Amino acid sequence: MNEKLIVALDLNDLNKIKMLVDKLQGYVSYYKIGAIPFTYFGPEVIRFLKERGLKVMLDLKYHDIPNTVARACEGAMEMGVDMLTMHISGGFMMMEEAVKAVSLISDVKKIPKPKLLGITVLTSIDEAYFKDLFGDVKRTIEEQVIFLARLAQSAGLDGVVASPHEIKRIRETCGSDFLIVTPGIRPEGEESDDQARTMTPAQAIKAGGDFIVVGRSIIAAKDPVSAAKNIIKEIENAG
Repeated sequence: MNEKLIVALDLNDLNKIKMLVDKLQGYVSYYKIGAIPFTYFGPEVIRFLKERGLKVMLDLKYHDIPNTVARACEGAMEMGVDMLTMHISGGFMMMEEAVKAVSLISDVKKIPKPKLLGITVLTSIDEAYFKDLFGDVKRTIEEQVIFLARLAQSAGLDGVVASPHEIKRIRETCGSDFLIVTPGIRPEGEESDDQARTMTPAQAIKAGGDFIVVGRSIIAAKDPVSAAKNIIKEIENAG
């Protein structure tokens, strides 16, 4: 199994999730649980994955006061997630408190620490939308992503979630040990849908990404296994 591929289970049907995971058994070991499945099914969907020995990226993009995010991270640890996400724009103190909370729970309960990842700029945002959202900012999206990645690293986070277009600059700025998880992945020839800053799996891996997140290209495919195998082959050839 290739651990660089994380499949996003953005589905509101638990039976479909279970069937898909069963089909992909032996090929995919890492799954992303985001707002859709967690809102519908809560911890049950995470338990289902963990009982099968699979890894979970909990992508709820926490963004709140420091104490709230710290307590939420503790709850995520209790569920056994392997990665979790929070918005870097929540601030240094929020991220730092999350890091402290996770470290303390790990020491006290002797359970593994999940990787804490900071959300930079969503892959659905292009330069025009970025300007509409933040007004007359002097930074480009790439410059904003680098600024946020530095902030996340200084607060003790393990890595960031960023579009493949920013991978190279993040790697140069934050070093080889800083994790880069990359959504906005579309195999060659596929529509970008609502994603604005995309690359193919091979391009993202060659740029230096540690993990790529793929959702619709697999879960909406007529043959999800074939789609996953093709992406895995592309990853392996690129690496």
